[in-house]
Amino acid sequence: MKKRKLNIMPWVFNAPYIVYSVVFLFLPLIWAIWLAVTDWNLMSPDYQFVKFENFKELFFDEKVKAAFWNSLRYLIPIVLLCILFGLAIGLMVSKLPPKFKGFAAVMFFVPYLTSGVSTSVMIKYLFSYNSGLSTFLRERFGLDINWLQSKWAFYIIILMIVWKMSGYYALFVLSGIESVSEDVYEAAMIDGCIGLKKVIYITLPMIMPTLTSVVILAAGLSFQIFSEPFLLTGGGPSLSTTTWQLEIYNTSFVSFRSGYGAAMAIINALQIFIVVQGISWFMNKLNRKFGW
Repeated sequence: MKKRKLNIMPWVFNAPYIVYSVVFLFLPLIWAIWLAVTDWNLMSPDYQFVKFENFKELFFDEKVKAAFWNSLRYLIPIVLLCILFGLAIGLMVSKLPPKFKGFAAVMFFVPYLTSGVSTSVMIKYLFSYNSGLSTFLRERFGLDINWLQSKWAFYIIILMIVWKMSGYYALFVLSGIESVSEDVYEAAMIDGCIGLKKVIYITLPMIMPTLTSVVILAAGLSFQIFSEPFLLTGGGPSLSTTTWQLEIYNTSFVSFRSGYGAAMAIINALQIFIVVQGISWFMNKLNRKFGW
């Protein structure tokens, strides 16, 4: 019987990704699981094996509860607004003359390249209690609002993220729109499907797989918010803007409870997995409805 020749080329081409996954995904994951069952403080060489005590404590930690619910509060508006504005920008750019499309797409993409730190500093300068805008609103209209220490802080953070990410997601939408054949649109026009009807009945169903990718990416983003609440509000007021990333950072590197912080990170990963699987299930059903 002739032996099959071992083809090593697929392993060679996949080797960088495999090495990357092992070094930056699997090893940190194993390390985090080990840390989560210890009380290591990040500094001392000594630590105790505490079994599942860190996980038990999570259920009674008000900061963890706030991070859990806030991540879901961030999820809905961020996903909906990113889809809405990404779709609007993608449709608008697709209607431009070909020589302007590239320039317009790059202009909308620029906010994505902007540092979250620099954007947060600008917003803090704009909305701080003693800023020119706050003083103007206070003196002229009697609006005495401390924007970053009130309920408005949550909405300001959402608007910052939507502004930063909409142009990025619009590129996905634009590529989906550009892939739709003109023949489909021409056939629809013959049947009287024009204007808004064309968008609803032709464009959106045809780019549904692209929209699915955007929804999943935006959902994952809502669980990774850090720099905005860290620099603007510190998680306040009353933990209303805190996030998983902020609490993991404060616990691990400010309070020096790395074992407890690792337990937080594992529960955070579990929540992301469950939510993303739920959204994927829903979007797959929607895709099948449109024949994808």
